[in-house]
Amino acid sequence: MLSLPSALGRAAGQLTDPAILRVLAKSVAVTLAIFLALGIGAATGIEALLARWKIAGSDEIGALIGLVLMLVGGWLLFRIVALAVLQFFADDVVQAVELKHYPQARASARDPNWREELGMGSRATLRAVLANLVALVVAIPLLFTAIGPAVLFWAVNAWLLGRELQDLAWARHRHAHGSAPPIGGAERFLLGGVVAGLLAVPFVNLLAPVIGAAAAVHLVHRRKEGSIAA
Repeated sequence: MLSLPSALGRAAGQLTDPAILRVLAKSVAVTLAIFLALGIGAATGIEALLARWKIAGSDEIGALIGLVLMLVGGWLLFRIVALAVLQFFADDVVQAVELKHYPQARASARDPNWREELGMGSRATLRAVLANLVALVVAIPLLFTAIGPAVLFWAVNAWLLGRELQDLAWARHRHAHGSAPPIGGAERFLLGGVVAGLLAVPFVNLLAPVIGAAAAVHLVHRRKEGSIAA
């Protein structure tokens, strides 16, 4: 049965696959475009506000504040935005991995309709926003511990990511609503924890969602095969 390190290794090894490269290009471009648009919008709004108050250098100050907000927002919200964007390209990742490693499973897969995909994406985004807001409140009294908030946010996002990545892979093979996924809770958490760690590394964080989704596909199929054999 495939282990988590092996699944991550296979996922990383397929990054040169043209199909995966296309998903990477699209998801990275859309993610960066969202943050760029937010930064430009913030800068424009601040410039207009400062100009209305007749503050000298409003253009420069607005641009600087917009840049800072874009960088801080990118650090805080990158995981949520990147996973939301990946929802739109998830099927491409799943298909690329299955065509290369699990062609028989691909033949029996179902394609979720747009309502199901929209519902999955909306629930995942809402769950991520609410969980991180709760974590933010809990993290305040942990500030004096220095490392406490970082560990808390890592754990919360490990849980969120593990569930979201599993759902991306399992939705194509869940023929009955409410069917139990083949990945156990502990392994799902570890998968999410690894991806959450990768999302904290500059540049690597651009690859992390796709690597996580591909690794989840490997885990789902190998666990399915193991349960059938048993």
